[in-house]
Amino acid sequence: MPNELPYQKMLQEYLKGELRVLNAHLPCAQRPLSVLLDEESPSITCNDGSAHLFKKKELEYLASMIDNGEQEILLLPMLIEVSAGRDEMAIICHGEIEEKLISKILDMPVTLKQNRIIIYKPQLALIRKSLKTTTQYVFSTKIPT
Repeated sequence: MPNELPYQKMLQEYLKGELRVLNAHLPCAQRPLSVLLDEESPSITCNDGSAHLFKKKELEYLASMIDNGEQEILLLPMLIEVSAGRDEMAIICHGEIEEKLISKILDMPVTLKQNRIIIYKPQLALIRKSLKTTTQYVFSTKIPT
């Protein structure tokens, strides 16, 4: 139908704007675990100008599971992609370190596929219980695969 095209385009533009507002809390840049561990008050600046503070205990917990070289590579906060109406979420990964950490936290093997680890709500609860300040949600219209 010819009239649906302008509506679809308008809807997509609206959703882009809404997602921008929902994701304003995201960090301007992620920082390596090793750098955050050396700071007295570890934090990052968010796109909305606020500061996101990390709990030292969480940083030390993560550090206890990986070696020094991996601590230099692991970027925080880890981002958990959430899409409306979906039961699964995806942890966005830069490499295999996140896969190693999430496997240890969940006490089960996980699979890294297309830079994402698919998790479900019960798994999310376990991850967030341990990593409340070292993970952040990013809202998306993408469907995890």
